Order: sequence, then C-alpha cells, then structure tokens
Amino acid sequence: MPIYNIALIGFGGVNRALAELIATKNALWERDLGFRLNIVAVSDLYLGSVISPNGLDAKTLVEANFAKGGFGQLSGGRAEADNETIIKTAPADIIVEATFTNPKDGEPAVSHCRWALQSGKHVVTTNKGPVAIAARELKALAKANGVYFEYEGSVMSGTPVIRMAEKTLAGAEVKGFEGILNGTSNFVLGRMEAGLDFATAVKEAQILGYAEADPTADVEGFDVRLKVVILANELLRASLKPEEVMCKGISKLSSSDIETAAATNSRWKLIGSAARNADGTITGSVSPKLLPLEHPLAGVNGATNAVSLNTELLGSVTITGPGAGRVETAYALLSDIVAIHRAQTAVATKVAA
Repeated sequence: MPIYNIALIGFGGVNRALAELIATKNALWERDLGFRLNIVAVSDLYLGSVISPNGLDAKTLVEANFAKGGFGQLSGGRAEADNETIIKTAPADIIVEATFTNPKDGEPAVSHCRWALQSGKHVVTTNKGPVAIAARELKALAKANGVYFEYEGSVMSGTPVIRMAEKTLAGAEVKGFEGILNGTSNFVLGRMEAGLDFATAVKEAQILGYAEADPTADVEGFDVRLKVVILANELLRASLKPEEVMCKGISKLSSSDIETAAATNSRWKLIGSAARNADGTITGSVSPKLLPLEHPLAGVNGATNAVSLNTELLGSVTITGPGAGRVETAYALLSDIVAIHRAQTAVATKVAA
C-alpha cells in the first residue's frame, strides 16, 4: 500500500483543511483510493517550520492552538518559516503549495514550485499565480524531472473543470468558454438584486467571509483574469498572459443598472471568457455582462461558480459547483494527488507488463 509523504507549504485554511481530512479520512482513502498520506513537513509564515521524517500527527497539527512561531516548540521545528529548506530537503514525495496568490509575478509560489520540481518532487497547488504566469515552464520542468505538476483547484476550487474538459470531454473539441469564476463578485451582485447598494453588499460579503479585507481582486475582476488565462492556456492551448486579457470589474454597476436588468428579465454577471478566433488566435476578457434569464449562467447564485464550455461536437456543456471553501479546495488537492497516484500506477503496470 503506497504511503505518500507530503510537505505542506502554507498552513492557512486550505492546507489546514487537508490536514483535517488526513486525520479523519486516511483509512477510507487506503480502502477506496489505494494510498495513505503522511505529513513529514510544514512551513508557514506565521507558525514557523517543522520537519519530521517519520511523520507529524495530522490531528495534533490541526487541534493544537499554536501561537506565532509555535512550530519551534516541536521536535525538528523552528519558529521561522523556511520554505526553501523544507521544499528541497524534507523527505517528501509531494509538495503541497497553498500560499497566497501574487498576480504580478507569481512569487514566491513560482519559486516554491520550481524548487520542488527541480528536486524531483511532485507539486500540487491551488495557487493561481504560478499557474497563470509560469505553467509552461513548470510543466516542462516537471516532465524533465519525471514528476507531475497538478493544479485543478486553481480555477474552481474542488469543482473539476480542467479534468472534466480534458478527460471526460476529450475529443469534443472545446472552442471557447464563458464562466462565473469568482464567488465573491457573484454574491455581491445577488445582494444588489435584493436591494443593497454595492458598498453594503461588499461589506456583507466581508462579514460572511466571502470577501477579503481588500476586495479589489474579486470585484475588479483580477482574480477572474488569472483564471481565464489558466483555462485558455490549458483548454485552448493558448499562450495568454494576464496583461493580454481585457479586464473590467463590477464596481461601476449601480443599483439602477441592477433594477433595469430585472425589469427586462436579465441579470448582471461578471463573466470571464475566451474563444478561438477564425485566424486561430485566442482572445480572453473579463467584464460584467447582461444575461437573459434563460442563459445557463443566469441562474448561478451566491458563491457558486460555473463554466459553459463551447464544444464543436456537443454544443454548450455547463459545469457548476463550489468555487471556494476550505474543504472544497482541499479536495482539489486530494484530486491532484489521486491523479498522480493513478498515473504512477499506470506507468508501473506498463513497465511490469
């Protein structure tokens, strides 16, 4: 029974949720998925870093109320984060990268992924930055070192839009897509339909945990722009950069705009899209769009995400699911590990044959 040693880079909501799942689901995974996960290292800016070759108890990591630098109290621990040392030297098979997203250059996550792949370690990440900005380099690096670089959770959290399009819809010929790819902005638009003004709706989203203290990336479309780049490059084989995608958010929409839409049986939605043009080029954009109520994306409410894939053989195929959440995003990491396990098992079976 394979046991995959993993190192967690970042121990915020997502990686902490993964540790919770490991603490409670490992026996189930052993039975149903054919492997167990063993946490051998963690590095976090607030808590510090720790390496334990034999493994750290996931339940203790989750339940212990560590203060700042608290990992320094553990055997093999330090009060300071040491991401590079953890990634390069921890006896991990898989590096789980779940640090903050930097939309400008993807750092430090790009370096985290690069160090891991150069060290012959698989990488699974939910971080949009390195995928939108450096996916081509990182995928090539993974291939050169015989490992995998997986990032399903970078677009729609635990909803498997990338694998759905590439595996289940293989051969359907995806020509483009349009989607609601940010739950915060979708929630805000819904609350404005209920009568709130923009500022009040954003404040409510912050109180409920849907929006950050600085909601700019969500409401101005910057978060969606990164996701459009990821999907366009992955599904349409484009080579888009974030700055090449036109981006307009929802902050300029007024209560009057929302009311006018309702009166015409329409709804405003922040839509991220990309399509292959007649000359073969790919164009991507992010902007508020007025959708008729019969549109498949018009009925997507709250923090839910959805993508409609425009295919040659099936027409429009819409995938809907949670686009955020600790456990949901941690599931995306698990699904990436499942993909790595199955790929390695297939290779081993082929070699044995």
